[in-house]
Amino acid sequence: MNQRQRFIRACRSQPVDRPPVWVMRQAGRHLPEYRKLKEKYSFHEIAQTPELALEVTMQPLRRYDMDAAIIFTDILVIPEALGQPYGFPKGGGIEMDFAIESEADIDRLSPEGVREKLAYVAEALKLVRAELGDQRALIGFGGSPWTLATYMIEGGSSKEKERARELFYTDRPLFDRLMQKITDALVDYLHMQIEAGADVIQLFDSWGGALAPDAFEGASVRWMREIVDALPDDVPTIVFSKGMHDHTDALVSTGADVLGVGWTARLEEVKARLPDDVAVQGNLDPVVMNTTPELVEREATKILGAMKDYDGHIFNLGHGISPRCRIECMEALVETVSNFSG
Repeated sequence: MNQRQRFIRACRSQPVDRPPVWVMRQAGRHLPEYRKLKEKYSFHEIAQTPELALEVTMQPLRRYDMDAAIIFTDILVIPEALGQPYGFPKGGGIEMDFAIESEADIDRLSPEGVREKLAYVAEALKLVRAELGDQRALIGFGGSPWTLATYMIEGGSSKEKERARELFYTDRPLFDRLMQKITDALVDYLHMQIEAGADVIQLFDSWGGALAPDAFEGASVRWMREIVDALPDDVPTIVFSKGMHDHTDALVSTGADVLGVGWTARLEEVKARLPDDVAVQGNLDPVVMNTTPELVEREATKILGAMKDYDGHIFNLGHGISPRCRIECMEALVETVSNFSG
């Protein structure tokens, strides 16, 4: 069984010889070779140049024997393709060119031509697929409609997502119009990723945890369900909704094959609540990767031991990798998972 087969079987909650491992998107940003590239090119230049996106995607795999690569791009390419560009101000965070404040702002957005506008992502995927061959899996991804909507409505990064939540409660028809445009664009975009070589699709619902429990279905889950329903059955899907691991019934209802779980939950307890055919992904605390190889081995082994009697576990961090991650810690993590025998 090669690494690609191991990863896809684990997504289907089937037995594998060991848990496959990968470490969330932007896995290369802790590497000196990535920082060196960033001295010469902007984030947009790297993301929009297929050869550079290939280089950044492959950098972690040249150092670490991981089972899957995730394409280098950004969730906010969808708002940009709809007509709402984004940038990174000097003070940090994300800034959209404008905030959605009215029906007219939503009318300006168009999901037409998403494939053409984001063709550079497809070209990068094709290059990575050729580089990986059949040995490692390739993961494509997008942000959940709710997560993208928060940036679009707030005009960028925000702590509480108040304006987005307010629109959901006060004008559902207008909120739903925006969400449908985002969803339609995502479906087209993710189909394009699959056609370009992605083996698996992940949806990052990064701000699901900002929602009240009773709002979770209408604001986020129903739109992720529509996307999963629209994707081919033979392509596994992963849904990661940060902070919402207690809402397993809602997350299972999306139809995803795998649920990503943050580091604040006990992974084995989440898995025990799921149907047998739904796998889990996670969930080492990312800050452990900033410490020592000995701590990494200890904490990773705890998770592996707790999950050893379950099929369908993909080892992953409980959220994104930090630029402070130490290379020797990543080496220790991959070695620990690869050599785990239970």
